[in-house]
Amino acid sequence: MAMVTAQDAVANLDCESIAFRESGVVMASTVAGLSEIDPAIAESPAAWYRQGGLARAASYPAACVADAVGEHLGIRGPRCAVSAACASGAMAIAMAAGMLLDGAAPMMLAGGSDALCPFTLSGFNSLQAMDPEPCRPFDQNRKGLNLGEGAAVLVLETLDSALARNASVLAVLRGWAMTNDAFHTTAPQERGEGLAACMRLSMEMAEVSCDEIGYVNAHGTGTPLNDIAETNAYETAFRGRSHPIPISSTKSYFGHCLGAAGALEAAIAITAVCCSVLFPTLRLTDPIESPGVDFLRGEVQRRPLPLAMSVSAGFGGSNTALIFGGGGS
Repeated sequence: MAMVTAQDAVANLDCESIAFRESGVVMASTVAGLSEIDPAIAESPAAWYRQGGLARAASYPAACVADAVGEHLGIRGPRCAVSAACASGAMAIAMAAGMLLDGAAPMMLAGGSDALCPFTLSGFNSLQAMDPEPCRPFDQNRKGLNLGEGAAVLVLETLDSALARNASVLAVLRGWAMTNDAFHTTAPQERGEGLAACMRLSMEMAEVSCDEIGYVNAHGTGTPLNDIAETNAYETAFRGRSHPIPISSTKSYFGHCLGAAGALEAAIAITAVCCSVLFPTLRLTDPIESPGVDFLRGEVQRRPLPLAMSVSAGFGGSNTALIFGGGGS
């Protein structure tokens, strides 16, 4: 999935140019070789190990995704892997942007890819975090998440470089931030202080006020703990705003794509900016009560959208916030 998506991402580039050949790759994955752990390990762990099961799993570390993309496209710049739970895809984009500004490569490909994996499914099930029905993030009656799979890859370069080659610029990454709560292995900090700080830092980098953000693509997993913590984070980060911040969770469409989630949701935030559209959360009928948050539901809303934020929060307290503006901003 990573290779096919990356191929689509560079379809309009001159793949024979020196700049492209020297591009870098930052790819996120949380599953990696875990997809090679099959149900046979539960039936007979000893037999599974003797038959080389561990060797197969270990032969696909997280770095293999970035390597596969780089080899497939024939690019020789730096390659980095990110595996920081469910914030990984967004973190890959933030890291690639930093590398670009540091001059590590003239262009960066960044994103994430994860496939459905029985091991991951079992893990979330043991945490009692799964909803047997289609998930309903931010609803009072939410019961958990749905797992999804997918991949998303963005092409990043400096605005000067893009304009010099007359590129069609979809959006500008105006600001980003990464923080860590260091609170709990799987549970979020209830008040969402670390995530709120992450959003504030991204707005400081972008030099924008909380009133200028027109939409937030939320992490919005649909679990009882996450949605309360995240709502509290929005209350804090956007305190003082003149009107409630519009947010929605597009995991209600795709499920939780783990290492790919942050990259996929960044692409959705870019689409929102490009098309001046705000996507609602599906199946949201009884939203969490929050005076500072406008939980989008019902029909798609169309309105000018100069700036959108995409927020990701992962196990272990990993947080990332990305702010996108229109293509000439």
